[in-house]
Amino acid sequence: MKTKLIMLLLAGMALTTSCNKFLEENPGSNLSLISYYQNEGQAEATVNSLYRRGAPIRYSSTGSYLGSTASINTILTGYFTNSYEGQERVSLFARELTRQQNTNIISPTMNTIWDEGFKAINIANAGIKYIPEISMPNEAKKNTLLAEAKFFRAYNYFYLVKTFGALPLYTLPNENLTDPLYIERTDAAKIYELIEQDLKSAVEVLPAKKFAENGHRITKYAAAMLLADVYLQEGKYADAATAAKIVVNSPHKMTENIDLEQSSAYNLLRKTDDLDEVIYAQEFDETINNSGARTATAFSSSAVSVFTTYSIFERVFGPTKQFLNVYDKKDLRIKPNQFYHWSYTNPINGKTWTSTDAGIWYYVDEQALLTTGRGTKDWNFYRYPEALLTAAESIAKSTGVSAEAAGYLAKVKARANTEGKSVSAYTAELQTLSAENFVKECWKERLREFPLEFKMWDDIVRTKMFPVISTTEAGKVDFVPLIGAKNGSGATFKESDLLWPISPDEIQRNNKLTQNPGYQ
Repeated sequence: MKTKLIMLLLAGMALTTSCNKFLEENPGSNLSLISYYQNEGQAEATVNSLYRRGAPIRYSSTGSYLGSTASINTILTGYFTNSYEGQERVSLFARELTRQQNTNIISPTMNTIWDEGFKAINIANAGIKYIPEISMPNEAKKNTLLAEAKFFRAYNYFYLVKTFGALPLYTLPNENLTDPLYIERTDAAKIYELIEQDLKSAVEVLPAKKFAENGHRITKYAAAMLLADVYLQEGKYADAATAAKIVVNSPHKMTENIDLEQSSAYNLLRKTDDLDEVIYAQEFDETINNSGARTATAFSSSAVSVFTTYSIFERVFGPTKQFLNVYDKKDLRIKPNQFYHWSYTNPINGKTWTSTDAGIWYYVDEQALLTTGRGTKDWNFYRYPEALLTAAESIAKSTGVSAEAAGYLAKVKARANTEGKSVSAYTAELQTLSAENFVKECWKERLREFPLEFKMWDDIVRTKMFPVISTTEAGKVDFVPLIGAKNGSGATFKESDLLWPISPDEIQRNNKLTQNPGYQ
């Protein structure tokens, strides 16, 4: 493991192309760290590599049978399933809440999450240590690269601490075999302190530009959005509101509906990159770095007979019928060909795919589906509605329901309404709610707006409340204490379900690590 970490600092550190859309490559090879960090190009190569390592890949990389590893957290709810869980048993054990008895079987997945996260942290640590020592003609560029490295160190620690809890805390790179690689776990609170420190520093330095206008590099607003997410996860509501409002008051804005069909906001988000709504995204390109199997996972296996572009179609992440009842009948997002779909006719051969279980329309890249088999649509990590909903909830939790908080929630609700109900009408209505009920409305809207971006489990863990979606009444959701509640598959949540196990392989490598309670 130590050798791997050291070599990652010395070899091809950026995933890039000659296409202007992507970050440029400038790798080093077979150098000591001291000799490698000599100029701006080497510093930039270090930071560029972080855009496609560790935590971001957990969300954006999609396999044919497992899907994105981040999606497995949503499967814990029992409201989403993987049709190939007979092979991908980590999904089965997540849905059935039986990971505790199957720690060794899910070990490879946990190994990947742990190893890749710490590799990214190690690279970020190297950048944070050495970039300040490099002489650059542009001091602002140096400070920006340093801030980007801090963003990615924070992002990776945030993903890991949510997954595993207490972690080994590294703030310096492992550069040689004498560096302390195997250390004990540090309390999650201390991990969060470093995350906050890194992100507050990044917010102060990074450019106040929209993501697309900044060459698809991390901005002040991306760092502020991540910081708001961190504060929300910690229950620091006043701080979360402050950070979220940096984004709310930025040049970013909601995508508007042109119509309620193929030019709805949700279809524009599905088809179009670089919208002002997108705060931070992962770039994809047809020839250098395509989106893998994402479009093929938007259908069931019967689509193989309808399309020729993918050899495998599998619904590896799909909603149950119960989950779809989270939407009321006036909600645009539940209409066919918005977030979900049940039928698609191939315009080339006239064959039709149909399913009684919803596929994910939001994942469909039609050019890839019909002609190339290589998706180019970017993956959106953070969108403007999340800033609005985070600000709304945090204001209500810290200072009470106000016109400001109600207005933020109202904007998200109004965009999804098919009957033309206005933002002002929603705002007036929401202001009459108690703080408790207003916050629950924020939770419901997060369920409806972000189910396909793998944020549901984070909300459940931070609130310790589980959404019970009615099986008979569309749009009706109650919340009950998480521990002791039954998930959508009828399994009962235990305290040990809040965290994943540390891989037994990792514990064998580092005997200072202890396993999370409840696991073998």
